[in-house]
Amino acid sequence: MSAKRFPRSRPEAQGIPSAAIQNFVDAANATIHDLHSLMIVRHGAVVAEGWWAPCEEERNHVLFSLSKSFTSSAIGLAVAEGLLTVADPVISFFPDDLPETVSDNLAAMTVYHLLAMCTGHSEDTTKHLHAAADGNWARAFLAQPVTHKPGTHFLYNTGATYMLSAIIQKVTGETLLDYLTPRLFAPLGIANPTWESCPRGINTGGYGLNVTTEDIACFGQMYLQKGVWQGRRILSADWVAEATGYQSDNSAEPNPDWAQGYGYQFWRSRHNGYRGDGAFGQFCLVLPEQDAVIAITAGVGNMQSVLDLVWEYLLPALGSQPLAEDRSAQARLSETLAALAIPPQSGKATSPIAAQVAGRRYQLEANEEQIQTFCFDFGENESICTIGTERGEEKIVCGQGQWRKGEAHFADRGPQPAAVSGGWIDPAAYALRVYYYESPFSITYTCCFDGDSLTVDSALNVSFGPTQMPRLVGQVAR
Repeated sequence: MSAKRFPRSRPEAQGIPSAAIQNFVDAANATIHDLHSLMIVRHGAVVAEGWWAPCEEERNHVLFSLSKSFTSSAIGLAVAEGLLTVADPVISFFPDDLPETVSDNLAAMTVYHLLAMCTGHSEDTTKHLHAAADGNWARAFLAQPVTHKPGTHFLYNTGATYMLSAIIQKVTGETLLDYLTPRLFAPLGIANPTWESCPRGINTGGYGLNVTTEDIACFGQMYLQKGVWQGRRILSADWVAEATGYQSDNSAEPNPDWAQGYGYQFWRSRHNGYRGDGAFGQFCLVLPEQDAVIAITAGVGNMQSVLDLVWEYLLPALGSQPLAEDRSAQARLSETLAALAIPPQSGKATSPIAAQVAGRRYQLEANEEQIQTFCFDFGENESICTIGTERGEEKIVCGQGQWRKGEAHFADRGPQPAAVSGGWIDPAAYALRVYYYESPFSITYTCCFDGDSLTVDSALNVSFGPTQMPRLVGQVAR
């Protein structure tokens, strides 16, 4: 287990009623599915922390676009080292990747415009980067039309953050991850960060970073302290003020906490806060007026709902003076945080048809998932689902009424840490939920048996596209 980087404190000592945190957690459990972790830091001390099983304290978690705030920090470090300025034209870094005709708007685009998400594009460029046949994402970005004069039009554009990463690699000769390791990650005690890369070995920048919940909190605390961590200056105070201040007008955005202004890869929040955030509920929320940082990981579809609960339950409770001890409330909160869990798949342990189905191999019709066969074995405390694909057979062990940890393939990412639970939700239907607990994602497979036939309906809890996946249909193999 890694060393703790924050002192721990009872909430009341830092001016927060334990009951307020209890109410936040209770409300989140009742209305949000699913939070994965929570860490609340007040006056530099952790006053509450918890991980919803099967998620674990020591595990990295996917950050998605919360990665952007780390990328912005690299630019701040490079500016301080004299390697570039925010006024530098983007095209100056990529002379070999320019389109045949460089438009006036493209020529006018600077590092500032990448940081502040006001490049002048009319659509997020990311899909064009991913579609680049030669893997040259920078060239694909520069080839896109720049419809608006840079600086006049806010558009959330993950491709712009990739370009910041590519610029770091151009001016330092190192990947973003390698550049940040001695300058940011190591000083903050972030021991095992990983970052996805494009086909040409450039870190993706706008997403792809994986760190722990306490890592997120340390990053936020460093920003709260205007660039200082444990007495060491990491970023200049001027850079922190610029990065977290109002740089772009995003007031047309529909959700209130996404319409308060945008900085350098940071969102301005209501109540004069700011944050880095990532898809499906990854948050590093900084509240300077309250001297607080809140780190959250999750797998939620409605991110605004998480912030709404923070404003409803936590913000009003951040008092200016220490409070009297409340041993009863503290004990209850400690018990709650220690027992946090994402509910396993509901259902009965057995079914009248379990013995009939067990051991049968179902041959599936051709499908997009390229799953060829399903086979089930049902035990008293766990079941085994064997899935056959072109790469071979994968055995998934499902806990009954509990999570069983192992590995399972997810999309094209190969085996991923996963926790699985299953149960009979009907005499002829067995459901299993595979939770990829280092990410926001889970998949629930509902397997319906009818004589020699099998249908499998599968659904993601959250997704960038449809959550419902195509139905799988099969017959007992003869």
